[in-house]
Amino acid sequence: MKTIYLDHAATTPIHPEVSALYATELNRLYGNPSSIHSIGREARMALDEARKTFASSIHAEPTEIIFTSGGSEADNMAVFGTASAMKEKGNHIITTAIEHHAVLNPCKQLENQGFEVTYLEVNENGQITADQVKKALRPSTILVSIMLGNNEVGTIQPIKEIGAMLTDHHAVFHTDAVQAYGLIPINVTELGVDLLSVSAHKLNGPKGIGFLYQRKGINTLPLLYGGEQERKRRAGTENVPGVVAFAKAVTIAQQTMTETIEKYASFESEIRTVLVDAKIDFTINAGTVNKLPHILNISFSGIDIEQLLVNLDLDGIAVSSGSACTAGSLEPSHVLSAMFGTTSPQIRNSVRFSFGYGVSNEDITMAASKTAAIIKRLVK
Repeated sequence: MKTIYLDHAATTPIHPEVSALYATELNRLYGNPSSIHSIGREARMALDEARKTFASSIHAEPTEIIFTSGGSEADNMAVFGTASAMKEKGNHIITTAIEHHAVLNPCKQLENQGFEVTYLEVNENGQITADQVKKALRPSTILVSIMLGNNEVGTIQPIKEIGAMLTDHHAVFHTDAVQAYGLIPINVTELGVDLLSVSAHKLNGPKGIGFLYQRKGINTLPLLYGGEQERKRRAGTENVPGVVAFAKAVTIAQQTMTETIEKYASFESEIRTVLVDAKIDFTINAGTVNKLPHILNISFSGIDIEQLLVNLDLDGIAVSSGSACTAGSLEPSHVLSAMFGTTSPQIRNSVRFSFGYGVSNEDITMAASKTAAIIKRLVK
């Protein structure tokens, strides 16, 4: 039985061209980029070229890119690093109730240290407004952290409007772009963000590598102390083969972005069509707002999500009920709970289909047909 993987928002398979390059560079680029000999200089050159690729992809400067072990570290650097660097100016942070736990849990930890955190509520589409941020702002606000695109329902937040509104305030503006990067165009100047988090494994790159964009002039204190790598902002010898492979994945994503967006739109349309034709009672969560192209979160009336996920898995369909970081947990999705309330049936009957490299039109049709058949069986 063929397995159809539709959980790309959790993680993605590495692209064949990326894995081939990664394997080659693991053996070739073994030098320490901080060393002054020729082997170290070769590693440094590869690192610098990759840094240019990342900077260009978000319209930034190469010196504004800090390599990390992934999106979670980048988020932690943004939250803890800003709080430490800005604590003399205030102790208030603004974020949303639907952020990734790599932002929410650091915020909770800072609350234990005496910081005040405002968690903005979202509407039924998972959105906030710039006006909500404006009303929550205080003179003591030092950080605003709002994700660009949600990892469970795909909702895109009004980052550009928030950035413009924050222009005259001293608060640092961070956005978690882990789900959005490589799937929609990103221009950090137009968005008005000071910090932006990214991870390679969400766009067919290797796991264990990411970066934090930090606008020139913005100060954050490091989480790791040791050597003077990354301009003293993140200690530790850089993962050069991983960085180079990540850059290859980014190049592929940038070159194919337009056709990818169109393909994922057709995938969503096909799933809708199959479900409608099968007379399945369903609702698209966040289906009436601008969202990321690869995420389709569907509420199926009368279904228990655990039953559905198990049956889909038995039929070779790999999907998710929410964030990969809470997979296996019996707790309802904090995103859906924030959108619909803790007593809403949506938090117990919603499944996330997320598209990615290697998925075909035939896969989508088969997955949708199998989903419809399982639901008909379960609701009897």
